[in-house]
Amino acid sequence: MSVKAKKHLGQHFLTDENIARKIVEGLSFEGYQNVMEVGPGMGVLTKYLLEKDQHIYLAEIDNESIEYLKTNYPKVTEETFVGDFLKQDFQFTNGEQIAIIGNFPYNISSQILFQIVDHYELVPEMVGMFQKEVAERTAAVPRTKDYGILTVLIQAYYDTSYLFTVHENVFNPPPKVKSGVIRLTRNPKEGLAGNEVLFKQIVKAGFNQRRKKLSNALKILNIPEVLKTHEFMDKRAEELSVSDFISFTQLWKNNQ
Repeated sequence: MSVKAKKHLGQHFLTDENIARKIVEGLSFEGYQNVMEVGPGMGVLTKYLLEKDQHIYLAEIDNESIEYLKTNYPKVTEETFVGDFLKQDFQFTNGEQIAIIGNFPYNISSQILFQIVDHYELVPEMVGMFQKEVAERTAAVPRTKDYGILTVLIQAYYDTSYLFTVHENVFNPPPKVKSGVIRLTRNPKEGLAGNEVLFKQIVKAGFNQRRKKLSNALKILNIPEVLKTHEFMDKRAEELSVSDFISFTQLWKNNQ
């Protein structure tokens, strides 16, 4: 018995055991007792996770995959499954830390990343495989074409490492693009508490017109008078570091 990959779920099953092992080894397994795998499919990562001491949860919405995993992995029970990752409120962790891992469906990559950011206080670490382009954007640096909204919103909460590239031929069915594996490690950056909404507004407005200077791109947000002559106003969004955006948001908030 095997599971048929479903296009509408963005399923591409990894078939290379060495790569599966490397992905799992990307997690530190330190400082938390819970790990959630997103989209386990036929368990290529799951089998290595089940060797660990952590409590393993599986976020899966494909009933065929769920039955396959319960049949083939004795440690996997009905209670192992927690449903749709994008609808998680993480109540089942009872406030305990939980790491995230997965060969993520490419059609919901950004949504998965933002779901992790939205629950960053519970998620200390993530290792996952994404479309290579998305993986590169999460780990991008200022003044590059990959540096954008996704980069800044993630790196405000997590240090990002691009671990390695995965070629198309190790999947069934093969995707049309290469994949990249990244690790997110929650960072100690401070300064966003209470300013998250404004921070996102500034970042999105700046990058939505990324060729314009911030003096023009941010007009939509009613720039505080005192900031109209700030040095950042002569720059474009891609020239500001994540720390620049955070400190600028604080300054904005203090002068509203």
